[in-house]
Amino acid sequence: MEIIADTLDFYIEKDTAVAIGKFDGVHLGHRRLLDEIIEWKSKGLAACVFTFDKPPAALFGGDSRVLTTNREKHMLFERIGVDFLVEFPMNEYTAATPPNTFILDYLVSQMNMRFIAAGTDLSFGSRGEGNPALLKAMSEKGGYEYRLVDKVCTPDGVEISSSLVREYVEKGEMGIAAQLLGCPYFILGDVVKGNHIGHTLGFPTINIYPDENKLLPPFGVYAGHTTVEGKEYRSISNVGCKPTVGGEVRPSVETYLYDFDGDLYGKEAMVTMEAFRRPEQKFDSLEDLKKQLQLDIARY
Repeated sequence: MEIIADTLDFYIEKDTAVAIGKFDGVHLGHRRLLDEIIEWKSKGLAACVFTFDKPPAALFGGDSRVLTTNREKHMLFERIGVDFLVEFPMNEYTAATPPNTFILDYLVSQMNMRFIAAGTDLSFGSRGEGNPALLKAMSEKGGYEYRLVDKVCTPDGVEISSSLVREYVEKGEMGIAAQLLGCPYFILGDVVKGNHIGHTLGFPTINIYPDENKLLPPFGVYAGHTTVEGKEYRSISNVGCKPTVGGEVRPSVETYLYDFDGDLYGKEAMVTMEAFRRPEQKFDSLEDLKKQLQLDIARY
């Protein structure tokens, strides 16, 4: 997958099928959009995702926390089969682009767009005035086909959205979040050196510092799996600031991998949080912490 970022001066020579949106979470609704462009690969078009390098809310003073970081999106898009990813710079200049200019200059001229799939709630360009109706109205002039993709709903008829996924992650209801996402909620990062307390207690762990904009579930212990170098291990993780060992200002994910003993420093790890087990807590001693860790590991 080719990634185009940090520039407005780009050109894709191949004719493209484009999915446009924020894609935060890459949930089931987003995946329906992506299915549309993947289908066009068999017709000779390159599958292209057009998104933004940061959430628009970050520019206008809103909540900039994300379900999926750019790095995590890269991994997901590549797995799905996307050929080109355009991370369009979000700043005051680009946010003021007239919607017609946005379509004709960026999507059509610079990306050779021949097909576009868009959700019903899409907005783009100056003051968010660009919408699905405009994409459709400009399709003949722009020489592209257009498809409006309806929302995906839960069995109860609730529209799946990034906001809905966020609600369940913030409540620690990871099973429901996974159903909406189509995969477990995860954190992707590089393994860093920790304080070695886990090793001292007889439970060696790996440590990851999540991106500062990553939305974390409630601090606590989660069962899940960890994938490193293509191998998946059953794992249990503590998300939080380690209050028993002095605490940290920056939250971390400390993970024990079942059936693994080795050095993973510097490796990229994907840690899933599939089920909440207990809140993070401060113990009176390291011995009490060790006893609780033994219980946590035995229960999963």
